[in-house]
Amino acid sequence: MIAEPEISFEIDYPLDDQDPRELSEVPEVRLWFICVDSQYPWLPYVLDWRSGELPRYVAMLVPHQFHASEGIQYNPEALEIFLMQKIFVITRWLQDMGLPSRSRLQSMAQMLGYDLDEGLFDLIEQRS
Repeated sequence: MIAEPEISFEIDYPLDDQDPRELSEVPEVRLWFICVDSQYPWLPYVLDWRSGELPRYVAMLVPHQFHASEGIQYNPEALEIFLMQKIFVITRWLQDMGLPSRSRLQSMAQMLGYDLDEGLFDLIEQRS
């Protein structure tokens, strides 16, 4: 098991000084993250959450708005779909590896504003 995930991204994509977009608004950058996510759907689990990699990664894949005072505000329905898909995929991936999954996945959900019931994991594990 990964004790302290340390994966992070350093994005070097030059933008013109007059370009007001965030990197998550640049189609080429988002497309790269979509490609990476399709190849490694468990990646959010191993990111360095302490350095803010999880919300930044999610912002590359989930529609959102950025507010100077409130930070990232994800589209609630899109975030819920993204999170639940990740919970199903990562739970099964961890099961296949023989690793426990619930506490870190619950922490991941909490970082995104959701509390997951233990019953959800029971259901996933029963259906695997």
